[in-house]
Amino acid sequence: MKILFIGDIVGSIGRDALQSYLPRLKSKYQPDAIIVNGENAAAGRGITKKIYDDLLFMGVDVITMGNHTWDQKEIFDFIDDADYLIRPANFSEDAPGKGAVTITKNGKQLTVMNLHGRVFLPPHDCPFKKVDEMVEEAQKISPYIFVDFHAEATSEKIAFGWHLDGRASAVVGTHTHVQTADNRILPGGTAYITDVGMTGPYDGVLGMGKENVLYKFKTNLPARFEVPKTGRAVLSGYFVELNQAGKAIHQERIYINDDQPFAQ
Repeated sequence: MKILFIGDIVGSIGRDALQSYLPRLKSKYQPDAIIVNGENAAAGRGITKKIYDDLLFMGVDVITMGNHTWDQKEIFDFIDDADYLIRPANFSEDAPGKGAVTITKNGKQLTVMNLHGRVFLPPHDCPFKKVDEMVEEAQKISPYIFVDFHAEATSEKIAFGWHLDGRASAVVGTHTHVQTADNRILPGGTAYITDVGMTGPYDGVLGMGKENVLYKFKTNLPARFEVPKTGRAVLSGYFVELNQAGKAIHQERIYINDDQPFAQ
């Protein structure tokens, strides 16, 4: 099974970049399943029903979320009916939505999970204990298990990868918007990267307009951060190929921008 994951979609620039590059990425990698993190898709904060529908129309199979899950209030109106939208599974049991979904692609079943870190982020249930329960159930269905761990601390994400080595097919980190160069296949056969990076404005700061960010750093005064609506884009992704046992046999980072153009 081949899986293409696209890192945090940020604003309209990120959505446009995905729409532009996805057909060529499909042609090059021939993925069975396409997953994106969409928690910043609506102007950097959350997701709307229209954006959810648009991503599915582009060919995305599953959309994962993170700490901005609830930023667009309309999500409460549609998340329970959004079959291919998942939010972190270690949110409160009272939270709407679900933390995993199993899809069938080309006759193969893939379970996609979303978990949330606790270091330097709002407190949630333990992701390590929660994912143990989820993996045990998912393994009854299929050996193909993909995990998006939305976390801030690199140490927590690396530890999470080791925790799942040999049990998950792939563990990818999201949230920091900066792609890391530590992608590898762990000894147990789990593909891993600490952070996939973002898909959005290339000339900003983590997807936000740089002017206000610079102002805040230089003055220590309040500033409103906003996602630019125009400008150059970057697309960050991760590709993994799995054998029949659900173990990774190939993985690679994808990083596309005007300085590093797409190579077919």
